[in-house]
Amino acid sequence: MSAIAGEVLPASGRSSWRTPLMIIACGCAIGMLSFGPRASLGFFIQPMSREFAWGRDVFGLALAVQNLLWGLGQPLAGAIADRFGILRVMCVGALLYAGGLLLMRYATSPLSLDLGAGVLVGFGLAGCSFNLVLSAFSKLLPPERRGLALGFGTAAGSFGQFLFAPIGVAMIDNLGWQTALMAFAALMLLIVPLSLALATPSAADQVPDHVSAHAAAAHQQSFRTALAEAFGHRSYMLLVLGFFTCGFQLAFISVHLPAYLVDRGIPAHVGGWVVATIGLFNIIGSLGVGWLQSRMPKRYILSVIYVLRAVTIALFISLPISPFAAVLFGAATGLTWLSTIPPTSALVAIMFGTRWFATLYGFAFVSHQIGGFLGVWLGGVVFEKFGSYTPVWWLSILFGVLSALINLPIVEQPVPRAVAQPA
Repeated sequence: MSAIAGEVLPASGRSSWRTPLMIIACGCAIGMLSFGPRASLGFFIQPMSREFAWGRDVFGLALAVQNLLWGLGQPLAGAIADRFGILRVMCVGALLYAGGLLLMRYATSPLSLDLGAGVLVGFGLAGCSFNLVLSAFSKLLPPERRGLALGFGTAAGSFGQFLFAPIGVAMIDNLGWQTALMAFAALMLLIVPLSLALATPSAADQVPDHVSAHAAAAHQQSFRTALAEAFGHRSYMLLVLGFFTCGFQLAFISVHLPAYLVDRGIPAHVGGWVVATIGLFNIIGSLGVGWLQSRMPKRYILSVIYVLRAVTIALFISLPISPFAAVLFGAATGLTWLSTIPPTSALVAIMFGTRWFATLYGFAFVSHQIGGFLGVWLGGVVFEKFGSYTPVWWLSILFGVLSALINLPIVEQPVPRAVAQPA
C-alpha cells in the first residue's frame, strides 16, 4: 500500500510495469501530443480564410468556442475521472480530438468549422489534455515526486508547442493545410495506448488506510460537499479569478500572434519560430517553477508571473518590431507561458487533497478557458472593427496587473474540516 496525498491505492491498483518513471514519461507524451496541434491552430487562420473568404472573426469564433468548451467540459471530465478512473475519459477525449481535426479538414462553412475546431476539439481537449495528466500525477505519484512531476507534465505541453509549430508551418507550406490536419488527427490516436500507464482506480477501489484524519475526511466527501466547500473557500475563489487572465493572454497570443506579425511585415515562417520559441522557453519556465514551488510561497510565484507577462507585452507592443524582437518576445513570454499551472494545481491539492482534484482543478480551469474564449473572440472582433489588435494587447496588460494583486492574499493551507470522532 502506498499513501498518495491522503489517499491509499491498493497494491493491485497499479501494475508492476507502471513505475513512477513510466507514468511520468507516458503522461508527458500525452501532454505533448494533445497540446501541440492545439497550439498550432493559429497558423491555419490565413490559408483557410483565403480559401473560403472568411474574416478572422469566423476563425476566431471557432477557436473561442473550443476554449470555452474545453473549460466547461473539464469539470465534467474531471468528475468522471475522479469517480470511474482516468483511462476511459482519456480514450474518449483522444477520439473526439481526432474527429474534430478531421472534420476541420473537411469544413466548408463557418458552422462546420465551429463544430470541428470548436465543439469536438474543445470537448476532446477536456478529456485528454495535460489537465488530466496532472490529475493522474497527483493521484499516482508520491508527494515528494509530485512537484517536479507537475513541472515536467506542463513542460511537455510546451515541448509539443515547440515541436508542432514549425512542423505545422512546414506542412502547410509544402503539403497544404488539409494534409497537415490529417496528420495531426492521426497522431491524436497515439494517446489511447499511452493512457494505459495513467489508469487510476475508481472511487470504490480507493481504500483509505492509516491516513490522517484530514485525509480520511477528504476521502469520505461527496461530490456536492466538495463543491460547496471549494466555492465557499476564499483562497480558492481568488485562485480561480486569477486564472482567468492566464487563459485570456495565452489564447489571444497563440491564435492571433502569427497574423499580428504578418500584419507588421514579419514573414509567416518567423511566426512559426516565435510560437516554437514560446514552447521551448516554457520548458525552462515550467521546470523552474516546478522546482521553485517547493521552496517559496506559490501565491508569490503566481503574482510575479502575471507581472512579468504584463511588462513583456507592454514592451513588445511599444518598441519597434523586427524578427529578432519577435523571437525575443517569444523567449520572454515562454518563460511564463504555462508556468502558472504547476503552482495553481499544487494549491488546489494543498487546499482540498486529491480525492476530487480533477473536478476542482477542472472548475478552476473553467475560469481559465472563459478568459481564453474572450481573448480569442475579442481578438477577431476588435481586428475586424478597428483593423488593429492594440486594444486587446492593453487589456491583457491590465488583466495581468489585476491577477498579480488577486493572488497575493491566497492562504496556502488545507481547508479546515470537521473530523468525525469515535464513539
